[in-house]
Parts: sequence; C-alpha cells; structure tokens
Amino acid sequence: MNAPIPEDKVEQIKAAIFARKKIEAIKLFREYTGKGLAEAKGFVESLETELKAKEPDKFVAPPSAKGCFGLVLFIGLVVMDVLLRILNHPDS
Repeated sequence: MNAPIPEDKVEQIKAAIFARKKIEAIKLFREYTGKGLAEAKGFVESLETELKAKEPDKFVAPPSAKGCFGLVLFIGLVVMDVLLRILNHPDS
C-alpha cells in the first residue's frame, strides 16, 4: 500500500501527536498504510519533530503529577488520631 495518506487521516495522526499519544499515532499510521512498526515510528517521530517546530502551542500539556496523596495522608492521620484517642480513653 503506497498510496498517500488522505488528509483527514493525517489530521487524526496529528491530533494524537498533539495529545502526546505517540503510540496511538503509530497505530493509526499502520492502520491507514499497512506499513510496519519501524516505518510507522519513524514517520510519527519525524512528523512530531516538524509539528513541534511549527506549532508548539498546540501540544497538550502533560498531565500534572498531582494526585490525592495529600488527602489520603490527611484521612490516615485523622483515623490514627481517633484510634489513639479510643485506645487511650480510660474506661470508667
């Protein structure tokens, strides 16, 4: 399959690259062209480099590393405090 990729398909590959989903972009390229993994990876990486130079503002920011660790820690401390109060409460 050596036909050029239709523009709408290229746009889907670009969207995956902008969303930082390189594996998805590679899968799309392979699906649309029938080419191998090495060629798909080379195409996507080349296109990614080109897009970063031309349209860097379109790249989605990577997800932040913020999670719920602080909340889990807080709840754990509250539970520990309650348990310590129960254990240290004198029986009357």
